[in-house]
Amino acid sequence: MLDLEIVCRTVRAALEEDLGPGDLTSRIVIDPDASARGAFAARERLIVAGLPVAREVFRQVDAALAFREDCRDGDERAPGESVATVEGGARAILAGERTALNFLQRMSGIATATRRAVARLGGARVQISDTRKTAPGLRPLDKYAVRAGGGTSHRSGLFDAVLIKDNHCRLAGGVGRAVRGARRRLQDEAAGTTPIEVEASTLDEVMEALDAGADGILLDNMDRETLGRAVALARGRAFLEVSGGVQEDDIPFLATLGVDRISLGSLTHSVRAADLALDLGPL
Repeated sequence: MLDLEIVCRTVRAALEEDLGPGDLTSRIVIDPDASARGAFAARERLIVAGLPVAREVFRQVDAALAFREDCRDGDERAPGESVATVEGGARAILAGERTALNFLQRMSGIATATRRAVARLGGARVQISDTRKTAPGLRPLDKYAVRAGGGTSHRSGLFDAVLIKDNHCRLAGGVGRAVRGARRRLQDEAAGTTPIEVEASTLDEVMEALDAGADGILLDNMDRETLGRAVALARGRAFLEVSGGVQEDDIPFLATLGVDRISLGSLTHSVRAADLALDLGPL
């Protein structure tokens, strides 16, 4: 679920950025009493995400606007099919048009890319997950869109999971020392059951992680041969995640290895916006 307070705050900032003191063009071109009806339509096959955000855009612009969802987040839409409609004051609709489309296009693009990645699993019971490589200020929305596409969220941020990365290990004196130190501190804080995941990029680091009792191992930037050996060493002994430069075409191979999760930064850091448009006419 989306946190409505976060949605309100994010939409408010986006509208302030776009509108400033007001829509100059619409003010001098559109009659203040003019009404319009707009249909958000798919221009390509896509997975919809972001409808509650688009609704909030128009609510903040003018609460009298009527916004109707013609599908739900997570639904597939073919070219030409309606996603949502909005009716009311023409100036108000134009004021929210671009902001609503920006959210819908980005979020639907993420959901579509995620659904495509999940399909490449071929039915394997492996999670497709996002990372923290999200657009600054849009992380809750980006991660919601991943879930709408059938993916999972690894963690929301630095505050809700333990993931010991390579820089942590260097500063702590190695993979094993980092894991053991983290376990001691969690026990001191009465949080000893919190899972500890650690990044490993070599077979030696995988063994260090296992010997130190890591609950999860992030197998990072390994070639296929090394990755296969690492999974053979650690499968059944720790939760296994593959990350680092993973491409969509790599998913079928990775799904056969027996890992638990595949993380793709590309779902959010460089996603292509879905092709949606608002077709607007007088009412």
